[in-house]
Amino acid sequence: MKAAAPKSALLALSLLVATPALAEGDAGKGEKLFNRCKACHSIIAADGTKLQMGGKTGPNLFGVIGRPIGSFPDFKYGTGLLALNAKGDVWDEAKLAAYITNPTAWVKEESGDASLSAKMAFKMASGAEDMAAYLATMK
Repeated sequence: MKAAAPKSALLALSLLVATPALAEGDAGKGEKLFNRCKACHSIIAADGTKLQMGGKTGPNLFGVIGRPIGSFPDFKYGTGLLALNAKGDVWDEAKLAAYITNPTAWVKEESGDASLSAKMAFKMASGAEDMAAYLATMK
């Protein structure tokens, strides 16, 4: 007859299974991939230091990880990201990686509203975790 697993082992296993997966990317690779984003986005520190120059079609991505979704000052977000902002959602690496892979599909899934979309049409087919890891260093 086999002995039952200790309760502490079962508790540890259940906590491990219940923990959300985090994006695990390479920030160095993400920095190189940022060239794909420069047409629309810049990374400019709060003190005005220009870390990555780019376009102004999209919001400044400095400090995006940990920032409430759809909250960069004076940027006109679409209804999808504004709905997520109203729910109190905050960008983390996993959410950002999923978003840049397919923005509109992610907004619909995350919000639960199939009528919402994202203004960002660009889809990053590969390297999303690397990009999220890179942007996590920009704070």
